Amino acid sequence: MSLEAGTIVKLTVAREVSPHGFFMTDGQEEVLLPYTERTGNMKFRPGQQTDVFIHHDSEDRLIATMKKPLLTFGEIAKLEVADIHPRLGCFLEMGLGRQLLLPKRELPETPELQPEVGDHIFVRMDRDKQGRLLARTCGEEELSPLCFNVPESWQNQWMKATVYRPLQMGTFVIIDGGVLGFGAIGFIHSSERSRLLRLGETVDVRVARIREEDGRANLSMAQRKEIGMDEDAEKILAYMRGRDGGAMPYSDKTGPDIIKLRFGISKAAFKRALGRLMKQGLIEQDENWTRLKQVDGQTSSDSEQ
Repeated sequence: MSLEAGTIVKLTVAREVSPHGFFMTDGQEEVLLPYTERTGNMKFRPGQQTDVFIHHDSEDRLIATMKKPLLTFGEIAKLEVADIHPRLGCFLEMGLGRQLLLPKRELPETPELQPEVGDHIFVRMDRDKQGRLLARTCGEEELSPLCFNVPESWQNQWMKATVYRPLQMGTFVIIDGGVLGFGAIGFIHSSERSRLLRLGETVDVRVARIREEDGRANLSMAQRKEIGMDEDAEKILAYMRGRDGGAMPYSDKTGPDIIKLRFGISKAAFKRALGRLMKQGLIEQDENWTRLKQVDGQTSSDSEQ
């Protein structure tokens, strides 16, 4: 058989060559197992057999290691970004003390969508035309067979999810399956996220809807409206109470960009929160201004003290 990078094979010790290591053979070809790549206390003698992983060294020569990689050729795994090279791409930790290249062509073109060190990317181990190992990003076709349907118990639960396909219009993620296994597929629409999400980023998401037709989930990075409304209302009240006269130059006529910049929420969420505060009799609007409502000659903030 021919020794190929990315495979685990059982080889026989042919001979020892000091100070390099042991030459291992399959009966036809030989490959070096450096002393530094041995594990355990096994004493090597000619004729002994052991399982080794075949890969390339820094000079593109095939070598063997007894260390176990996180994946082998053709397999899929979630690997951590260990380093980033602006011209070559990302280097991923593969469990050997050496890293696996994810070429730049596999990354999103938009800089904001590209991964950072510490992110985790779903990849498949592949080879280039010269037989050297590299990584390819995984898409839905490869990930879907490994995933399970979203359990009903996840409805409205907060979960961890990892981005596998970042787009402007929305983000595809794998929801962490924990002890259940690989995970489940979910989608965050652009209106349900607070910003662009990058490839490999881990985010907190809420399961907003479980889709019966395919067992996947529509996700959100926001609280349910009734919960988020309370939080937004408290944020607005706190801001107004900190201003002289309890008034602010913002109302339901203020532009969405200004609302987002000042309060970090959408225009729709801002209007819902104002509506709740007005219904509770805590604020009133005057043209483009919103004021804490007067209660017996005091503002609502004074009357609550």
